[in-house]
Amino acid sequence: MKRLLFLLLIFPALLFAQNKQYHIIPLIQDVKSSFRGLAVVSDQILWISGSNGTVGKSLDGGKSWDWVNPAGFESYDFRDIQAFSAKEAVIVNAGSPAVILRTSDGGKNWISTYENKHPDIFLDGMDFWDRKRGIAFGDPIDGRLQLLYSSDKGKSWNNISANLRQVMKTGEASFAASGSTICTQPDGNVWIATGGSVSHIYFSGDFGQHWEQYVCPITQGKSTTGVFSIAFIDHMTGVVVGGDYAQDKENVNNILLTTDGGKNWTAPAKPVSGFRSSVVYINKQTLFATGTSGTDVSDDGGNTWTKIADSSFNVIGKSQSGNKIFLTGSKGNVAVLQVQTYPK
Repeated sequence: MKRLLFLLLIFPALLFAQNKQYHIIPLIQDVKSSFRGLAVVSDQILWISGSNGTVGKSLDGGKSWDWVNPAGFESYDFRDIQAFSAKEAVIVNAGSPAVILRTSDGGKNWISTYENKHPDIFLDGMDFWDRKRGIAFGDPIDGRLQLLYSSDKGKSWNNISANLRQVMKTGEASFAASGSTICTQPDGNVWIATGGSVSHIYFSGDFGQHWEQYVCPITQGKSTTGVFSIAFIDHMTGVVVGGDYAQDKENVNNILLTTDGGKNWTAPAKPVSGFRSSVVYINKQTLFATGTSGTDVSDDGGNTWTKIADSSFNVIGKSQSGNKIFLTGSKGNVAVLQVQTYPK
């Protein structure tokens, strides 16, 4: 009982939204790294990555952790991670030099599969269409968004930046806040979101071979503004969140919805409660969004949102079953979001 009361005081995530109650339960709080990478393989298997070269793996739903940091990369900030199993994972760092590392033995050994020492290289994230084909991307160099393609689970990468012919605006870039400014679907669709001076959505329907550019009317115009996360539940229905991370309690024009694959965007009836750096669909009706000023839930496809917690996180992710929802953040924070449903 004392522990429950303590958790309620630390994480005031307890309010009723319709007939549900939400609890954010901390799993880790004593690690000095900031976590922005999260890969939930199953209800039990999850990987996290972040600053100080830190990579963690849990095989029991976050109850215990193995720290499998790649040797020699202690100063790197691994802001995105993709995992295929308890054995196979791929991590990407933000900044220069850029590296992509891969493990096939659960993190005991890491192999560099990509390296770029260009002073302007800055990889923002990656995603995989299936268990073989993936794409990574980074901020523009000479106005060109950097694009990398893998056909072998991240064992090798080809530069396909020339496929995207649009030149990005001065001051336009993406954010590596949660590894989720990129979103793929198995049919070859991929969306990449940008921000800064201007926000766009870059879309390819053929595994990155050809691209279209869409306007995204989210808050923009400053280096701290734009889209910080994008998610799609099908090839037409999607959501973006973001705003201004320097004013993280501001909730003006920080979430938009699309029903035509990202070509057009509209504001929901009731937005999220502030800046949000990560959004996830549990199903077509239920979504969660999180950021440094709290976490929100929607049970109507993103049209109205209710704040369920004030605690700060960077990214939220779910298992394929949707039964487990995890969050990671700064100061080593890792938590599980528990949902209790009560009879109406």
